[in-house]
Amino acid sequence: MQFGYTIVYVRDVNASLSFFEQAFGLQRGFVSEGGEFGTLATGATALSFCRHDVARDSVGHDYVAAEDSARPLGMEVGLVTADVPAACERAVAAGATLLNPPQTKPWGQTVAYVRCPDGTLVELCTPMA
Repeated sequence: MQFGYTIVYVRDVNASLSFFEQAFGLQRGFVSEGGEFGTLATGATALSFCRHDVARDSVGHDYVAAEDSARPLGMEVGLVTADVPAACERAVAAGATLLNPPQTKPWGQTVAYVRCPDGTLVELCTPMA
């Protein structure tokens, strides 16, 4: 078994892609013609977004949409950066909500948490030693 990708279910794929481009400096990969699915160029493992109607059809059940939940869902997308405070400021300037400011953990890693306009919880962190 190998981890292949993460797909975040969102209301507006293009809005989420645009936010991730502006907030985190990532670039778009593939975007379907109808805008119901899109990816970011994130390296070997893809970070993708899929519109709710398509996702619900694929899953075959309803689910909690992150943007409709008052609290973040119990999962995160982790983005690694050398400068967590600067990444945090950029994300907030782009429209993210700061949930937990940068802090250095006992193991030496600096981490911060933001919530994107589409409800996605993102951890910004330095690389592990």
